[in-house]
Amino acid sequence: MSDSSKADFLQNQREKALLGGGPERVKTQHDRGRLTARERLDLLLDKGSFRETDMFVTHRTHDFDLEKKKFLADSVVTGWGTIDGRLVYVFSQDFTVFGGSLGEVHAEKICKIMDMAMKNGAPVIGLNDSGGARIQEGVVSLGAYADIFLKNTLSSGVIPQISAIMGPCAGGAVYSPALTDFIFMVRNSSYMFVTGPEVVKTVTHEEVTFEELGGADTHASTSGVCHYVAESESDCLYMIRLLLSYIPQNNMEDPPFVPANDDRLRTEEELDHIVPDDPSKPYDMRDVIKLVVDNGVYLEIHENYAQNILTCFARFGGHSVGIIANQPAHLAGVLDINSSDKAARFVRFCDSFNLPIITFVDVPGFLPGTGQEHGGIIRHGAKLLYAYCEATVPKITLITRKAYGGAYDVMSSKHIRSDLNLAWTSAELAVMGPEGAVNIIFRKELADAKDPEKRRAELVAEYREKFAHPYIAAARGYVDDIIEPRFTRPRIINGLEMLSNKRDANPAKKHGNIPL
Repeated sequence: MSDSSKADFLQNQREKALLGGGPERVKTQHDRGRLTARERLDLLLDKGSFRETDMFVTHRTHDFDLEKKKFLADSVVTGWGTIDGRLVYVFSQDFTVFGGSLGEVHAEKICKIMDMAMKNGAPVIGLNDSGGARIQEGVVSLGAYADIFLKNTLSSGVIPQISAIMGPCAGGAVYSPALTDFIFMVRNSSYMFVTGPEVVKTVTHEEVTFEELGGADTHASTSGVCHYVAESESDCLYMIRLLLSYIPQNNMEDPPFVPANDDRLRTEEELDHIVPDDPSKPYDMRDVIKLVVDNGVYLEIHENYAQNILTCFARFGGHSVGIIANQPAHLAGVLDINSSDKAARFVRFCDSFNLPIITFVDVPGFLPGTGQEHGGIIRHGAKLLYAYCEATVPKITLITRKAYGGAYDVMSSKHIRSDLNLAWTSAELAVMGPEGAVNIIFRKELADAKDPEKRRAELVAEYREKFAHPYIAAARGYVDDIIEPRFTRPRIINGLEMLSNKRDANPAKKHGNIPL
């Protein structure tokens, strides 16, 4: 074969691979409102940066006449490229080939990319669109899934792993995304579940739709499986690019620094009036965050799940940070089972990837009730406590209003290795709120009082005057400084710079036993 013939053959093979499952199946994919595997990568990565690997791989199965149906690259497109000039490794399942089903070579391609990512210290992004295990390959396909699960686990905390669910993701396929750091889904286009609606109907007699069972909104608000819901595939891929702008390439690097055009010494008088005089009235902690971060810009994660706590990425003076904040506008900002899980997971991600943790505290305590106690609030609350105690990155805590009971301890208090603890003048640090404290301490006196309500009001006022402020905690060093709210931004930036060379470590061990 001449050189020109070889080149022509190569070009012919490449063009054949780029067709995926063929024009008809590509059209069907488009008719569903979905992009093809390579179209998605074109949107995700910097223009012209994608380099495909294993384009000429085909499956090795001979059963069920499958040897007569071979497609170059099989049912997944793999390779690497850049996002904002930074290296990333990618795999994109191709639904036009065998419904994106996972078989032996499909998994081998993904594992090869994950190995390369680990060796070179760069994120892995998986675009999932698959009908599940390739049934024709039997137990081989199940073993192939487990090979990927192991890679996910060994990569955890070493390189960022991001999953986008762009279509179906069912059965064992869900556990690879579940092991990654962040899951993105597309509204009305993607779904995840272990068992589908038909199986649910057969076993439990429940009638449920695909969307109700495992759609994007269900997982974003009810199960907490999904971290971000996109309106379209292009929006989803853009948000992945945005997320990566806040996080480092691997656990040995610092987060990216983006020079800020926002005054580092900027003060905000609006903060002085943001906390209502009435301690029972809510306010939106997002308003606080917007006023203090660079240019008022932040990326909220898990926005619709456990809304009594906020988790987001932002920048202070160009430094990328993770923010955890109680949300007084939802359930008064209490800690419960779901919010504890949500925040603990976020704290551990930030600690794994060297992101300083900023905690905004306004917490009246843990949510009471049999539902919470029987659901294991003790165990779940301990997860958040464990995560904060374990974290060795710079930790700055700001108490805006309430810090009551055990929740005060849990929310990155000085006692669990927070580095800089600040309190606004409106802060209240106590075992419990004045009303509850008075009812317990003066129970007998109130029972004997001629006018119990009047006496209760007097005692509450006295208790509030004596204890509902930050000065007793400051006197003991539990709070490093009390500040006027307007100075929050410059104080946090100053604290981050002071802590820029922080060194801390945990005792040598295989790993701890987090209360899962």
